[in-house]
Amino acid sequence: MTKDSGTTASKVPTGLKRAIGTPLLFAFIVGDTLGAGIYTLVGTMAADVGGAIWIPLLIALVVALLTAATYAELITKYPHAGGAARYADRAFGIPYVSFLVGFLMMASGITTAAALANAFAGDYLTALIDVPAAPAAIVFIILLTLINLRGVKESLGANLVASVIEVTGLVIVIIVAAIVLAAGNGDPSRLLEFAPDVPPFQGAFAASIVAFFSFLGFEAAANMAEEVRNPSRAYPRALFGAICTAGVVYLLIALGAVIVMPPAELAESTGPLLDVVAASGVGIPPGLFSIIALIAIANGALLFMVMASRVGYGLAEAELLPRAFARVLPARRTPWVSIVVVAGLTIVLTLLGNVATLAETTVLLLLLVFLSANVSVLVLKKDKVDHDHFSAPRILPVLAIIASIALLSQQTGIIWLGAAAYVVVGSLLFLAARAGRKREERVSAG
Repeated sequence: MTKDSGTTASKVPTGLKRAIGTPLLFAFIVGDTLGAGIYTLVGTMAADVGGAIWIPLLIALVVALLTAATYAELITKYPHAGGAARYADRAFGIPYVSFLVGFLMMASGITTAAALANAFAGDYLTALIDVPAAPAAIVFIILLTLINLRGVKESLGANLVASVIEVTGLVIVIIVAAIVLAAGNGDPSRLLEFAPDVPPFQGAFAASIVAFFSFLGFEAAANMAEEVRNPSRAYPRALFGAICTAGVVYLLIALGAVIVMPPAELAESTGPLLDVVAASGVGIPPGLFSIIALIAIANGALLFMVMASRVGYGLAEAELLPRAFARVLPARRTPWVSIVVVAGLTIVLTLLGNVATLAETTVLLLLLVFLSANVSVLVLKKDKVDHDHFSAPRILPVLAIIASIALLSQQTGIIWLGAAAYVVVGSLLFLAARAGRKREERVSAG
């Protein structure tokens, strides 16, 4: 790979304030990646693949790095909000395709936030306080929306604090597992055990779907492009650094969890890391770890809501959504219409869906988006821009396309049906937006 200094990229015109540097961007991606996925889905992976949960995590890490190379080139080449939708527009020039890619990206953010809201209102919260799940989830979403409305710098500032806390929780799991292993109470041989009733190859790829959900978050950074200083320098460093950091932490968590607890017990747990800490006997208060897990979940939900609202803003700027989505608060410079719409839809999905179904739907939606981005980067290789940017070898997006198709083949029919419903809804919104613009044109012409 090659990269250039990219100092001129930060001069690309933008309607948003460039307030984010490399450290804050790195924290954004790490915080968006190290979230509820690993805190809640270790048990699901154990059910699919047994104690060898490090295998699907490695598969997911490779797929994430391949696609990250594509995003590093596209983000630094075209540093604007909108992400994959903008790239599809440049590559294919078909408004419907551009809209659909952007809509699926926005839908993935909303769906993930809804899944995390349900997770927040679940077992980790009830371990601290017994409250009805639905009202707790709604209040949770409203509080995150207020942070998002205040401003991206404040949202990412909250992310920085939350990222430190959630990483602390993961470090606690790693440390207690090391203590158990050093005391001779763990069982490293479980790391080579597979689920008894599932073929190893089939189980590894089935678990890789869940594992990939744990890595989602890096793509959200594309929608912050107009708010990053010197993006050609900041993005590659923050992107690859954050994904590798997440990969190392996840692998250590996987190893530690299986050493401390039998895979069968992990598979039955709805709060696997909390159970790992409790089973270690080290004496970490369960309430304290529940608070850390809740902060991690909240952090991920906030960042996905930030991403979804910025996609809405970018689509409106590209005239693929109503112009209202591009309206910003005069003082805060945040896209308030897009933020409010994202919050409303997140509440609806939270009340209708559950964590598992919403998580799997998110993976399918983003794999479709990643396919579009990887094809786009190949098409746009011949396109020249007037500033320096990161460049990835052609073989990487080709491999990413193959890997994405392999993961898509593991999805179930019901999840495909949910994705089809999103496509139908998006198509109707696209047609409604076009009809509205034609009416405006007739009025202005008359």
